[in-house]
Amino acid sequence: MCCQILRLTLLLSFLIPCASRAQDTARQIPLWPNGAPGFENRRNEPEEAKDYYVKNIHNPSITIYLPPKEKATGAAVVIFPGGGHRLLVFNAEGRDPARFLNSIGVAAIIVKYRLFREDSTIYSFEKQTRDDAYRAMRLVRSKAAQWNIDTARVGTLGFSAGGETAALLAYTPGMGDPNAPDPVDRLNGRPNFQLLVYPGPLGIPATIPADAPPAFLIVADNDQGASPVILSLLDKYRAAKAPVEAHILSGGNHGFNMGYRSNLSVVRNWPQRMADWMADMHLLEPRR
Repeated sequence: MCCQILRLTLLLSFLIPCASRAQDTARQIPLWPNGAPGFENRRNEPEEAKDYYVKNIHNPSITIYLPPKEKATGAAVVIFPGGGHRLLVFNAEGRDPARFLNSIGVAAIIVKYRLFREDSTIYSFEKQTRDDAYRAMRLVRSKAAQWNIDTARVGTLGFSAGGETAALLAYTPGMGDPNAPDPVDRLNGRPNFQLLVYPGPLGIPATIPADAPPAFLIVADNDQGASPVILSLLDKYRAAKAPVEAHILSGGNHGFNMGYRSNLSVVRNWPQRMADWMADMHLLEPRR
């Protein structure tokens, strides 16, 4: 009987992804202490969170997941969940990837950004979404010493609409305002690398610069909306001679998240391909 229980325990521990068993050490802080500039009066409006999503975001924030100190590499990834800019798929495209990144020694910071399609009367993609994305990157760099982060190894991970949000940061210099009253706003907001998972087309320019952040791209072949975006972005990277790796999976459709629920091996194992790429780019080497 004891042997059967032991075998069952071992089987269950094997079946549950190690990332999902990671200790949850998350804590949330607002992007701006007094609320988003110009919208401070909305900072106390409650978010709506149900099952897998969060929406009604008027006080944008970051949720911080840090790896154990003995495992930390110094690399960090700022995560933008998808959801069509109407909601955020916070668990499957925020929390789950954060736990996976922690398991390979990477700090993970999830952004709750304002949703311009949920409240388009006051928010826009080019203004408020961009402001939130830049502020998140700069805030993470401002906490580098506190969170044991290397400011030269801060990247982005964007899923679907979150990939569009991440793209807002990648192809412009991202320099801060040296005269800004808030020291956070003086820092650079451009990522050092980017990880794009079935992104939409917004935020991607007609051409990209030669110094575009190295990119890891992944999509399912039968994702009719995002696969052309990945193919186009791959062509643009190659034309710019900027570092890029692209994966076109045989199946998976749109929204396969971290692959945990898929029956396809290529989809279930895609996070390891991302980890391999990060290792090849020397992003996972411990700080000296």
